[in-house]
Amino acid sequence: MTIRYRSHAYTNETDKRQALEADVRRGLTSVPMSLPPKYFYDATGSKLFEDITELPEYYLTRTEAALLEELAPRLMRTLAPEDIVELGAGFATKTRRLLDARNGLRQSIRYIPIDIDEVTMQATATRLLADYPFLHVRALVGDFERHLRHVPASVGRRLVLFLGSTIGNLDPPARHRLLGEVRALLGPGDRFLIGLDLVKDVEVLEAAYDDASGVTREFNRNILHVVNREVDADFNPAAFEHVVFFNEAASRIEMHLVPEEPQEVHLRALGLTVRVSPDDGIWTESCYKFSRVSTEAMLDEAGLRLASWHVDPDNYFALAMAATA
Repeated sequence: MTIRYRSHAYTNETDKRQALEADVRRGLTSVPMSLPPKYFYDATGSKLFEDITELPEYYLTRTEAALLEELAPRLMRTLAPEDIVELGAGFATKTRRLLDARNGLRQSIRYIPIDIDEVTMQATATRLLADYPFLHVRALVGDFERHLRHVPASVGRRLVLFLGSTIGNLDPPARHRLLGEVRALLGPGDRFLIGLDLVKDVEVLEAAYDDASGVTREFNRNILHVVNREVDADFNPAAFEHVVFFNEAASRIEMHLVPEEPQEVHLRALGLTVRVSPDDGIWTESCYKFSRVSTEAMLDEAGLRLASWHVDPDNYFALAMAATA
């Protein structure tokens, strides 16, 4: 009997806890203070983000979905991938658009999702295997910034996916390292599909991260609830304002949590006390925005080239197809 699902774990709960403690200690003792945005996504944060994707101000998810729907049939017909690798796969919602557009191709497809959450990965794989009899899943439980070297050798034409504008959460040095590792996964004829949010009107950009109903505010504050729970801290999230602005010089949206009054916070599991000033606050997320020119330069630095460029009619979002240079 053919085994259609295999999972390999390169991290565990102990590793994740140690990483979180190190990240929190480093972030809250640095200048400026910061917390990594990956800690937004506990159960509450994930639900809040789902709500954000439905907001009228948050164009990113629906615009990328429409682009992918349009591109998928042509991509699956011309590339006909036998190997699909997805960074930060989550529930594989976007990958389903590609699998649904398979156009009767007969060869099997091996899907390699990479995600930190093993429970989500197993549940997603179960549903995918039930819906797509031609699919084989070889899941990697790990951090795509640390564990890409464990992706197995390709079994045929390969498509690597990094969607959702997640690349915009990485600062330039981290972006360069990751793209170099993606380059190592690609051979001649393989492709890398990236979702990129584009530079646009500042009001549109800032509204997407500071919606009128306040959902993103609660999403931002939720990271303090996570820290409270994980390192026995006593942040008062309600005392922090959600501050968002577009840093034009760096081409990024910045999200911060800024207290109205000075806050003294005890992180008991770390044996650490910090003081957060209204003049500084805590930097929680950077969301870099791109243009075609900056995308080509970014890819070129990593030994990749822009093979095709797909944008929506408003020029809000792009799917960039890259190949080896």
